[in-house]
Amino acid sequence: MIKFSKAIWVVFGMLLGIQGAWAARPFMTDDARLTTQGSCQLESWTRRYSNRVEYWALPACNPTGNFEITAGVGQFSANGLPGSQDQVLQGKTLFRPLQSNDWAWGLALGRVWHPSTQPGPNNLGNTYLNLPLSVSRLDDRLVLHANLGWSVDQRTRQNSTTFGMGAEYWATGRIMLIAEAFGDDRQKPFVQSGIRFSVIPGLLQIDATLGTQPSGRERNTWTSLGLRYTPDKLF
Repeated sequence: MIKFSKAIWVVFGMLLGIQGAWAARPFMTDDARLTTQGSCQLESWTRRYSNRVEYWALPACNPTGNFEITAGVGQFSANGLPGSQDQVLQGKTLFRPLQSNDWAWGLALGRVWHPSTQPGPNNLGNTYLNLPLSVSRLDDRLVLHANLGWSVDQRTRQNSTTFGMGAEYWATGRIMLIAEAFGDDRQKPFVQSGIRFSVIPGLLQIDATLGTQPSGRERNTWTSLGLRYTPDKLF
């Protein structure tokens, strides 16, 4: 476990040194955490590219304690093209819950329906599986995330290996700094960084991010603004 922890610190130290732009939410890298049992949360954001705008809403609920269900939608509009929509359905469970200064891992399985292919980091494929790993340090002030997954695109029948690495750091009691890198084995990786601000701690957060594909043939850069609502108990 000691060697594993040292390796994780080295990897994320390199990651945080890559990206100097600031912003925050949403992580594309999943975490080994669930919505509070008996409650739901809502994550909503807009993402803007040079030629495209996206609007997302992803509500998630945890009815049993160790199974989170997410069902959401994304709306897209591009210059000179008809608008399109993505629908997402995902289930996630944990094999080891995350505790302070410890680690956790789980499994997420989902399906994405998109009438037309959307280029960039949102195209998860039609069916995907993901293994999220999270490591807590400094009494939860720093949490590191790593993903390894698989996706298959029903239209092209192509299989892809997906990955993600992310870090979140509480700079103050209300301000969190975020950085991550993610992608798959069929294209150059994406990176983004940002900031999340707790308007009402434990209940309402807003965030902003800046992301890009630095090694791509054409720089695929975006900005995003988001909102996250996490009530402690709903049912």
